[in-house]
Amino acid sequence: MTPVSETSRNVISSERVEGTTVYATNGDKLGTIDDLMIDKLSGQVQYAVLEFGGILGIGTDRYPVPWSMLDYDTSREGYVVPLNKDTIAKAPSYAKDEVRDYDPDYSRTINSYYGVGPL
Repeated sequence: MTPVSETSRNVISSERVEGTTVYATNGDKLGTIDDLMIDKLSGQVQYAVLEFGGILGIGTDRYPVPWSMLDYDTSREGYVVPLNKDTIAKAPSYAKDEVRDYDPDYSRTINSYYGVGPL
């Protein structure tokens, strides 16, 4: 797999995004992107689902973060969000083995928590 930093295009495969590290602005590693949630009608990515917590992938939960909050940092080869570990830990989440329905109510809960408008 080619690292994200070696691509020069503005379009990227979700395969390359999944597993990418997410950092707080202070440089702390917050987790990795486990999945992307894409709006079926617009085709736009709505959420990056972070894998956060646990040890060696055991006991980790999934934390959807609005895609608009992520900025790619080429020097870190990862995404940076204006959040910290405490903010993520208190965010809407679900267990790794749970299948979550991103219905309008759940999306409103996520967006309200992060203070973003409807996507």
